[in-house]
Amino acid sequence: MTFPDSEILSRSFTLNLTGSLRHPCATDRRSVPAAWGALRPPQVSSMAWAALLLGALLLVAQPRLVPSRPASPGFEPGDGGGGVAPTNGSARQLPHTIIIGVRKGGTRALLEMLSLHPDVAAAENEVHFFDWEEHYSQGLGWYLSQMPLSLPHQLTVEKTPAYFTSPKVPARVHRMNPAIRLLLILRDPSERVLSDYTQVFYNHLQKRKPYPAIEEFLVRHGRLNVDYKALNRSLYHVHMQNWLRFFPLGRFHIVDGDRLIRDPFPEIQKVERFLRLAPQINASNFYFNKTKGFYCLRDGGRDRCLHESKGRAHPQVDPKLLHKLHEYFHEPNKKFFELVGRTFDWH
Repeated sequence: MTFPDSEILSRSFTLNLTGSLRHPCATDRRSVPAAWGALRPPQVSSMAWAALLLGALLLVAQPRLVPSRPASPGFEPGDGGGGVAPTNGSARQLPHTIIIGVRKGGTRALLEMLSLHPDVAAAENEVHFFDWEEHYSQGLGWYLSQMPLSLPHQLTVEKTPAYFTSPKVPARVHRMNPAIRLLLILRDPSERVLSDYTQVFYNHLQKRKPYPAIEEFLVRHGRLNVDYKALNRSLYHVHMQNWLRFFPLGRFHIVDGDRLIRDPFPEIQKVERFLRLAPQINASNFYFNKTKGFYCLRDGGRDRCLHESKGRAHPQVDPKLLHKLHEYFHEPNKKFFELVGRTFDWH
């Protein structure tokens, strides 16, 4: 007597109760050693014992994930380079491009605008795979599981702004895919610092927790506090140097975040070209919302704007302190311009 095909053949094995193990494609049969039967406790029926043996064999025979593209050096094919494809032909793919930062540079706006393109599949949340040890330790299989389903012709995009300023991330991304395309959106470093503070301030406000004025972070002992983390995140040349150790400049496209706010369409056109996407996003996909004071998106007759947490007013800062901030970033900005071979309209 054998188990029904519907239960067994999906796992590519048939086990009968006389002690034979047969693969459907095999041309011979090999008897299970008689000693196995001797191991069976007398109170366990033949059917139950056979089921136990079958379960053990199926665990050994579990199929491994096979990459949809060659596995990157240092990773085993079973680490998740490919995905399990649903019946409609879509599958989860490792990202073809990553928006690596910068925090408060406009990464959410960039991702939302890029998602207007029909050939883009974007991960909804910030994955934090390469910068959080608890995620990275779970391997590429876990990372793959965080990606959206996409069709073979679509590009998968992930964004985690903290990647740009994390020292260990460039090497990890390179290990996964040295040919990946990287998107970096930057704003005036001084404005980015103010946005950084504003976000944390409102986070505390929502939790009804007090938060010091920005001057308490920017100034220490009468001088600019260069240990303030928000200042360090705006030292773009330091972080860019780290990334250029692993990727050539041609693998990056730097989006001007200030221009994206003022006039998004030309900036998105440049992104389309960098990603080698057919031009599908057009000027009619953007409209200026006078109430909110920034551009919103129009997609197939449906209008949508960024979350209310975006575009918040910055705190009032003493002009003298703001001038110190501009002076502090003057030389670092020049170094960054030299690194990337272009300039930006920053203070």
